[in-house]
Amino acid sequence: MQSEEEAGEYAQREQVPDDYEPPHAHDESAEIQRADVSPLVAVFSEQLMACLEECSQGRRGLFGDASHLNPGEQWPEAERLRELAFALQSILAQQEERSALCDEFLDLCTISGEYDPGEPRLARNLMRRIDRGEVGTATEPPPPWLKKEDTHS
Repeated sequence: MQSEEEAGEYAQREQVPDDYEPPHAHDESAEIQRADVSPLVAVFSEQLMACLEECSQGRRGLFGDASHLNPGEQWPEAERLRELAFALQSILAQQEERSALCDEFLDLCTISGEYDPGEPRLARNLMRRIDRGEVGTATEPPPPWLKKEDTHS
């Protein structure tokens, strides 16, 4: 038989809050959430490549608002791709992660005015950067005043 003191200690140890999760359970759920995003990233990448190919051939509406286009020129897949990119960026941000491809695509979607080289050129340049594995790196070399100077010792 247990003494009263032992029974009290046992009762204290058995009181576990209802919302308690062992540390490994939290890690597993976080891993599951991250794993759930990978198919979304893959779908985004595949759809982006398909749209980039069409855009590089002259189709307009991938990188920006296509409301100015004629009804026959509307590109619903491009609109859905931009929506997917925003959603993916938001989901990844909640997990404190990023997708360089998604970020770069959304950055290109903000180009307008005199600095806009045109959608086909943007598409070709992004496809080249993807092929070279340069997505997520600087698009232009840093200005000379930011480059590290050689030090002679």
